[in-house]
Amino acid sequence: MWQETKHGLYKQFTFNDFKDTWEFMNRVAKVIDHLDHYPRWQNERNVVDIWLSTHEYEMIVTDQDRDLSRAIDALVQTNSASSLEVSDDKKTTIITEMQLYADGGSRGNPGPSASGYVLLNMNNEVVFKKGEYLGVTTNNQAEYQALKFGMERALHDFQTHDLRVYMDSMLVVNQMKNIFKIKNRDLWPIHNACVELSKKFKKISFDHVPRELNKLADAEVNEALDDALKNGTSPRD
Repeated sequence: MWQETKHGLYKQFTFNDFKDTWEFMNRVAKVIDHLDHYPRWQNERNVVDIWLSTHEYEMIVTDQDRDLSRAIDALVQTNSASSLEVSDDKKTTIITEMQLYADGGSRGNPGPSASGYVLLNMNNEVVFKKGEYLGVTTNNQAEYQALKFGMERALHDFQTHDLRVYMDSMLVVNQMKNIFKIKNRDLWPIHNACVELSKKFKKISFDHVPRELNKLADAEVNEALDDALKNGTSPRD
């Protein structure tokens, strides 16, 4: 339990060995960097002491310190390097590092199209997945829309700052890496939107994967298309 002292909120953490201690400190460092709120802490062998206080408010304990204390406790409880919860009015879930698998498809090209995207944590656990019907468009537009939807979800819902993107569209991946030029002017607006979104991450990478390794996102595409065509509607939320 954190104790409120004259130096701020204080807690001591003890681990089995220095390796576990160092891993914990690295995880805490990522949280500190993400929240932009810095504690006083010290380490000796397998023990870490942490004091939390807010400098700009004359070293008193504020909600920022309490949020950080809960986030640090969550790291210990979940033993996860990438996932934590920070309490605020809306109880936001923060996942600092994520994987995004994105795909798009058009039945007709152009024709009825959908985008699908799946967000996973660094333990390869699915955190969020969704397919979105787009109406009539092309394969490439649907692929880019999937990337855009996935990046927006990671940023706004999970406040991710390190995103690893995987797609089976070599065109989109290489255009995002500035290897391929964009010859189709119809792709300029969505490409530019994705580039601007990518700048909001501290770290982002784009990698091409074979279609068989992108089955989760592909399944979301086909489910969205099947549902929309069966119902004669274009579901979006």
